Amino acid sequence: FPFYTIGRIANVPCTSPSGLSGTCLIAGECKDNGGLASGSCSSRTNQAVCCVYTKSCGGSTNLNSTYFTNSGFPGAFNGGGTCTFTVNPSSGICQLRIDFRSLTLSQPTGDGSCTTDRLTIVGGSPAVVPICGENTGQHLYLNFAGSSPISLRIATNGDVSFNRLWNIELSQIACASAERAPVGCLQYYTDESGEISSLNYGLGENPALNTVGARGSRQLANTNYGICIRPAAAKCSVTYSLPPNDRYAFTLSGDAIAVDPALLGMAMLSVTGAACTTDFVVIPNPTGLTSDRFCGLGFPGVTSSTRPFVVYTVTNANETPDVANRGFRLLYAQNACSAA
Repeated sequence: FPFYTIGRIANVPCTSPSGLSGTCLIAGECKDNGGLASGSCSSRTNQAVCCVYTKSCGGSTNLNSTYFTNSGFPGAFNGGGTCTFTVNPSSGICQLRIDFRSLTLSQPTGDGSCTTDRLTIVGGSPAVVPICGENTGQHLYLNFAGSSPISLRIATNGDVSFNRLWNIELSQIACASAERAPVGCLQYYTDESGEISSLNYGLGENPALNTVGARGSRQLANTNYGICIRPAAAKCSVTYSLPPNDRYAFTLSGDAIAVDPALLGMAMLSVTGAACTTDFVVIPNPTGLTSDRFCGLGFPGVTSSTRPFVVYTVTNANETPDVANRGFRLLYAQNACSAA
């Protein structure tokens, strides 16, 4: 029988020399299971390798980390059909982190529906709407339902010529891990400062038109989820602001073409409170403001000390009144606690 069944090692997560995530395995076990040996990972034996698994349509995994790619990756896929991948949780696993190293599908309709291409994720919680467009760099956290699997299904329309590309890293997170996302967080950021954005946010327009023939929105329809930020040591609040040189960085509701482009993003175009009923973000208990709900075509800059640090994003199913919107892209920075 294979020699690697005699002296087993801990199958812990590891990182290859090229920066890819893998699982520490005996070299023979890695090869027999179709993995790629990428550097050593244990001082116990020189046979232990960081095994990187890359699989495609129809595959499955129960390993710590696996990459789910399109057929022909790293080349693009310009065809149609469905491509499904299944993740089975190992013992002691509670969450799945999904990193879109690459995810380029066709844009939604001008009304925000993923009809040409879509990524559908089932079996986990919280629920995720169908995803399409450009989401490279985004990530999701999903909870396993006990030992039940989570499945990813990408459907593409071959009648529409488009260079699709996906390389999705799937990482299992132990129930006892400090890296678990809090309850209710579809996204979870652990740095003191950084950037958050809505799904399919991008610097270019959606080429599709909406149902009334106006320039369509990049926002995905019917989203409702939390973006959480882990409080750092000695940090008691977080400030959200717009990035420089991106005037579309907060275009959630309204007609982005009907106003002077130089005014987009400015606080004067911000809408708050009860006037935000369709697409909006919620930042709990913003300092110095009476409302926690923001929409419109501008953003005033907001600081909140309410824990957990979270931004809730909501979109409805009707993007017809929202012309050339792109969603939101916000910088965040945690602030030191005030001296007692």
